[in-house]
Amino acid sequence: MSRVELESVITCPECGATAQETMPTNACQWFYECKACHALLKPLPGDCCVFCSYGSVKCPPIQQGSSCCGGGA
Repeated sequence: MSRVELESVITCPECGATAQETMPTNACQWFYECKACHALLKPLPGDCCVFCSYGSVKCPPIQQGSSCCGGGA
Protein backbone atom coordinates (compact mmCIF):
# COMPACT_ATOMS: atom_id res chain seq x y z
CA MET A 1 0.00 0.00 0.00
CA SER A 2 1.26 3.49 -0.77
CA ARG A 3 2.32 5.95 1.90
CA VAL A 4 -0.43 8.14 3.38
CA GLU A 5 0.07 11.85 2.75
CA LEU A 6 -0.64 13.97 5.84
CA GLU A 7 -0.15 17.46 4.35
CA SER A 8 -2.97 19.08 2.39
CA VAL A 9 -3.50 22.59 1.03
CA ILE A 10 -6.99 23.86 1.85
CA THR A 11 -8.45 26.43 -0.55
CA CYS A 12 -11.22 28.64 0.81
CA PRO A 13 -14.20 28.73 -1.57
CA GLU A 14 -15.18 32.18 -0.25
CA CYS A 15 -11.96 34.16 -0.79
CA GLY A 16 -9.59 31.77 -2.57
CA ALA A 17 -6.93 31.89 0.17
CA THR A 18 -4.85 28.76 0.64
CA ALA A 19 -3.17 27.28 3.70
CA GLN A 20 -1.07 24.15 4.14
CA GLU A 21 -2.36 22.06 7.02
CA THR A 22 -1.47 18.74 8.61
CA MET A 23 -4.44 16.38 8.61
CA PRO A 24 -5.33 14.52 11.80
CA THR A 25 -4.98 10.75 11.60
CA ASN A 26 -7.25 9.93 14.53
CA ALA A 27 -10.29 12.17 13.92
CA CYS A 28 -12.35 13.79 11.19
CA GLN A 29 -12.11 17.53 10.80
CA TRP A 30 -15.65 18.72 10.14
CA PHE A 31 -14.97 22.45 10.47
CA TYR A 32 -12.15 24.73 9.36
CA GLU A 33 -11.90 28.49 9.78
CA CYS A 34 -10.23 30.30 6.88
CA LYS A 35 -7.23 32.21 8.18
CA ALA A 36 -7.83 35.04 5.69
CA CYS A 37 -11.57 35.76 5.68
CA HIS A 38 -12.61 33.69 8.75
CA ALA A 39 -15.32 31.81 6.82
CA LEU A 40 -16.30 28.58 8.58
CA LEU A 41 -15.90 25.73 6.09
CA LYS A 42 -17.93 22.53 6.43
CA PRO A 43 -17.76 19.39 4.27
CA LEU A 44 -19.75 19.42 1.04
CA PRO A 45 -22.64 16.93 0.79
CA GLY A 46 -21.20 13.45 0.27
CA ASP A 47 -17.77 14.32 1.70
CA CYS A 48 -16.66 13.21 5.14
CA CYS A 49 -14.44 16.15 6.13
CA VAL A 50 -13.14 19.56 5.06
CA PHE A 51 -9.99 18.02 3.58
CA CYS A 52 -12.05 15.86 1.21
CA SER A 53 -14.05 18.95 0.15
CA TYR A 54 -11.44 21.71 0.00
CA GLY A 55 -8.02 20.08 0.34
CA SER A 56 -5.45 19.19 -2.28
CA VAL A 57 -5.22 15.71 -0.70
CA LYS A 58 -8.09 13.59 0.65
CA CYS A 59 -8.05 12.63 4.35
CA PRO A 60 -5.94 9.63 5.50
CA PRO A 61 -8.84 7.13 5.87
CA ILE A 62 -10.07 7.89 2.35
CA GLN A 63 -6.52 7.56 1.00
CA GLN A 64 -6.44 4.08 2.58
CA GLY A 65 -9.73 3.11 0.94
CA SER A 66 -11.95 3.17 4.02
CA SER A 67 -14.68 5.52 5.16
CA CYS A 68 -13.71 8.46 7.33
CA CYS A 69 -15.12 8.09 10.87
CA GLY A 70 -18.10 6.18 9.50
CA GLY A 71 -19.60 9.31 7.93
CA GLY A 72 -20.45 10.43 4.40
CA ALA A 73 -19.39 8.61 1.21
